[in-house]
Amino acid sequence: MDLDTLLSFEWGVMAPEFIILGVATLLSIIDLFMKRESSRKPLAWMAGAGVLAALVSIFLQLDHEVTSILYDTYRLDSFSKAFKILLLLGTLLVLVLASNYKKEDLEENRGEFYYLLLAALLGAMMMASSADLITLFVGLELLSLASYIMAGLERKNKRSNESAFKYVVSGGIATAITLFGMSYVFGLTGETNLFKIAENMGEVELLKHGFLLVFAFIITFAGLTFKIAAAPLHMWAPDVYEGAPVPVTAFLSVVSKIAGFVIMLRFIIITFIAAAGIDGDPLLLQVQPYIMALAAATMIIGNVTALRQRNIKRMFAYSSIAQAGYILVPFVSNSSLLFELIWFYLLAYLFMNIGAFTVIQLLTSQERSNDVSVFRGLYRRSPWLAVPMTFFLLSLAGIPVTAGFIGKFGIFMGALGLQPAHYWLAAVMMATTLVSYVYYFNIIAIMFFRDEEEAKVSVPPGMAAVLAFCTASILILGVMPDLALDFFYGNFDVNEFFMRIEDEVHTHTH
Repeated sequence: MDLDTLLSFEWGVMAPEFIILGVATLLSIIDLFMKRESSRKPLAWMAGAGVLAALVSIFLQLDHEVTSILYDTYRLDSFSKAFKILLLLGTLLVLVLASNYKKEDLEENRGEFYYLLLAALLGAMMMASSADLITLFVGLELLSLASYIMAGLERKNKRSNESAFKYVVSGGIATAITLFGMSYVFGLTGETNLFKIAENMGEVELLKHGFLLVFAFIITFAGLTFKIAAAPLHMWAPDVYEGAPVPVTAFLSVVSKIAGFVIMLRFIIITFIAAAGIDGDPLLLQVQPYIMALAAATMIIGNVTALRQRNIKRMFAYSSIAQAGYILVPFVSNSSLLFELIWFYLLAYLFMNIGAFTVIQLLTSQERSNDVSVFRGLYRRSPWLAVPMTFFLLSLAGIPVTAGFIGKFGIFMGALGLQPAHYWLAAVMMATTLVSYVYYFNIIAIMFFRDEEEAKVSVPPGMAAVLAFCTASILILGVMPDLALDFFYGNFDVNEFFMRIEDEVHTHTH
């Protein structure tokens, strides 16, 4: 590629990525020359400023037409813009938690956390804009490798070391599975570009290899379920969530999970939208029982296992697993609402989960314990923490007047709104949601009805702002969800990918 070709690309569409890359590089250089005893808080402010600048640049690109550069390996479209907003917003809130996280074990390497976090974010953003298997996989690995290191940042903590080791081993296995499935896709189509793969999937010659296409889908989908902590590759989550620092846990439960659904939507839906399975029937219809089983198993395992947890971080790990099961339900229905259903639920999940981890960080750091008993008598000690935490738990449980209820209701109706309706999957979703009430309401009961003579919890201004923002967001979206949906429909064109699903797949149901 010569210089003239490089200069001909519209590099401005990559402005958010360039901002994150530049800030991460700058932070690493500054941290290298800072004195060991110097405070690294300025690095957190610089990282936050960089993420905020990238977020602003995304909003400035909302009216930008669909653009692809680097031979269609990078693509700026509605899909990438919609999910980059979630990724950047989630990382910005995590940075506030990280800047207020104090633990002696992290004093030696707290500076590197910030540029590792930005590196992971950069990988997730590249996945959102990738239109090629190679760049998609590079983005996935950049996110994964940075996450492995962040999980083990507390080097003197044996649990942190154990969690990082388990994360690396299980992540390596999942990566191998994913790559194995992708290799079949490449071998059958002869292309790495996602849209060219989708075109080749409709060729008559591939009808002879329907079994291999189904096999490739199942293998790739199974590997990608690791990133969202869905069954059967979910067992890493409780150990990693428990051993990692709270800001890292919040990042993995929100930003990394969003990135996992990004790659599943970007790769699975686009490439297999017109694929024919065994005997020429639409592949996405043939694999529905497989996805239904994964979604149901994930919801059941996550919620039932959470009932037995006393460690609050492990409890939220299983809660996160259950939430992944709910978000897998729209993949079964494959409706034209797939895009917005998942986007809205992830937006609500971002606010309620990061808000909850903000309270968890404040309590566990003061009590020096991860036991659920740290919430005892919280309403009497610090009502300004107990009330927001109650709203976060109610939203996670899907109680009306919260954003979580609107998200779950949309997914539930999506499962029933198309023919054939998936009644039993909707029933599993309802039953497991009722099960989740037990452990969510148990925390609320401990906060309001258990007395404990403990000191009040001090809340730094930054974390207080996060709590207020997240609480207001889940309540506003719960009462006026049209604010988010109008913004979505006004700025993102869902016709680019997902309106074709009903035409390509559901027209063959009868």
